Amino acid sequence: MAQTTTSSTCESCPVHHAANLQKLGVDMTDWDYVVALAGNPNTGKSTVFNALTGLRQHTGNWPGKTVTRAEGGFSYGDRRFKLVDLPGTYSLLSTSLDEEVARDFILFGQPDVTVIVVDATRLERNLNLVLQILEITDRAVLCLNLMDEAARHKLQVDDRRLARDLGIPVVPTAARYRRGLNEMLQAIYEVAEGKTVCKPHRIQSESPAIRHAVARLVQQLQAHFPNLPNARWVALRLLDGDQRIIDAVNRGELGDLTQASSQEQLASWVANAATPAGT
Repeated sequence: MAQTTTSSTCESCPVHHAANLQKLGVDMTDWDYVVALAGNPNTGKSTVFNALTGLRQHTGNWPGKTVTRAEGGFSYGDRRFKLVDLPGTYSLLSTSLDEEVARDFILFGQPDVTVIVVDATRLERNLNLVLQILEITDRAVLCLNLMDEAARHKLQVDDRRLARDLGIPVVPTAARYRRGLNEMLQAIYEVAEGKTVCKPHRIQSESPAIRHAVARLVQQLQAHFPNLPNARWVALRLLDGDQRIIDAVNRGELGDLTQASSQEQLASWVANAATPAGT
């Protein structure tokens, strides 16, 4: 089972950022939760999307982009979920337009649940994206798709062990045959409602110097922007010189920021964070 805890109350849901979702062209009127659907290309992500939404879907472009976006919806329990199919990507490092769109939606839109679709026959290749997403959000479900193909190739995947290692729910599926979809809907519902609280695996392999710099920069970010989500991930991207994240912090995109910092102030924070203590 996943390293999760259960709660009888839903104290923090929904968590999506409605204003940023509106900027991204996603209207949440009449919807309770927004779910992002992410994954590498050729994992059966579109099949999962179609199976969950049926005919309740439409397509268009992301605002100001040439990238196609598909939206759909489904109901489960007494809640209505909007499902947004993100571009298939291998990473979130924003080296392509597709990666930028997917990353921006997860980071700025703060979806209530991010479903990550992986190919059970090529799990190692897919885990790079999974771990990057878990650095940004702690509200995720892993859709272990193409289990029928894995069985055909005589591959066995220990989904319970994988859930423990990742710290999120893992649901084996064969979407083309609609196997596992009811379990997937339940997992999405429980994460959205706060009944399942994920404790995702986070890579902690930085050098002491990087850890020190991240800690100092996180402290600065949290002091100036108390509502900033994912401060550690933002700090790592700032230290890496990610211009998109620098611009986002300057413009106040990352959460309900009441003020924006200047380019010079951010540069000062990064420089100070990267300076060894005592120098």
